[in-house]
Parts: sequence; C-alpha cells; structure tokens
Amino acid sequence: MSEIWDSIKTLLDPGTIITYGGLLLVCIVVFIENGVFFGFFLAGDNLILLTGMLTATGVIHQPIVAVEIALMLSAILGYWFGYWFGKRAGSALKSRPDTFFFRKSHIQAAEDFYKRYGGSTLIIGRFLWIIRTFAPIVAGTISMPFRTFMLYNVIGSILWIASFCTVGYIFGKQFEEYMGYIIIGLIMVTAIPIVRVAIKNRRNKTR
Repeated sequence: MSEIWDSIKTLLDPGTIITYGGLLLVCIVVFIENGVFFGFFLAGDNLILLTGMLTATGVIHQPIVAVEIALMLSAILGYWFGYWFGKRAGSALKSRPDTFFFRKSHIQAAEDFYKRYGGSTLIIGRFLWIIRTFAPIVAGTISMPFRTFMLYNVIGSILWIASFCTVGYIFGKQFEEYMGYIIIGLIMVTAIPIVRVAIKNRRNKTR
C-alpha cells in the first residue's frame, strides 16, 4: 500500500513530472486528467503553470509556443477520449461503486454544471477541479453532437493552456531567483485535492 501511495505522490508532484519525464510526461498527465475518470486528482492547473515557469528558465528547452501547442493538443485529445468513453460506458459509471479513485458524486457535479451552463461547461469546466475530468464524459453520455463538442473542446483547451502557461512563463521570467520557493508552494497546493479525497473516504468508512 505504501508503494501505491508513493506512486500517487510522485504523480502529484509537478516538479518530479517535469524533471523525470519532461514535456512528454506533462502532455501525458494533461491527457489523462482531461478525460480519464480516475485522473481527476492529477496536477492539472499547477502543472501547466509550472511548465510555463520552467520553460522561461530554460529547464524545458522547447520554445513556449511549441510547449503550449503540445499541451493544447494533449488537452483536446484527452477531452475527445473522455467523450468517446462517455458514449460507450458513461452510463455504467453511475452504477459503479465508489472507490478511492472514483465517486458517483463527481459525475453528478458535472451533470449539474451542464444543467446550468449547457455546452459552455466544456469551457468553464477546464478551470475547475473534478469538472474538468468529468465534463467530456458527461458530454458523451448525453450524446452531445460531436461537432458542437469539438468546438467547445478546442476553445476551452486554448483558453486554459494559454492562460496558465503564459502566466507561468511571465512569472518565471520575472521571479527566476525565487523559483525554489514557488515550486514548493505549488507542490503543497497540488497535494490538497488528494488529501481532501482521502479524508472524505475515511469519514465515509467511519460512518
């Protein structure tokens, strides 16, 4: 069990992801978080922000434009996979028992968002933890027209990646000497979602 927990903590550490896997692993993590139902706990926003910072400081050697395009494509493909999965197996998730990596309330939260915002959920949801992962799955479950889905998918991806990665890049250029402290802060913030899920699961087991 401790080995599994150590692996999870490694996945949650943006610095480790970038150091050991570079841009390729960042893209894989973005893909998973944007459409694979157990990927909701991954680094997400902080990882993209840190990617922009480390591109600015030269740790990631590719130009910022190439980095952002790669991340956008990964996010678009992740949503496409989530949509495909939702069309084929989304309804089965509602009868799936709750586990550490999945809760039916996550699907319900995404569905509630669709009731309020419609297709815009695919854009707004990019900036919201949990909704980001389950929005495309629900879109597939309710059989949203594919062209409409892809339009929102592309727009949301561009806005999400461009905003976080560009802010990170500018921040990295301005505060390069403080990067060590910034990375520590991001790692601590990134750990919050997994801690919240663990506490919830423990409370449910106690009840």
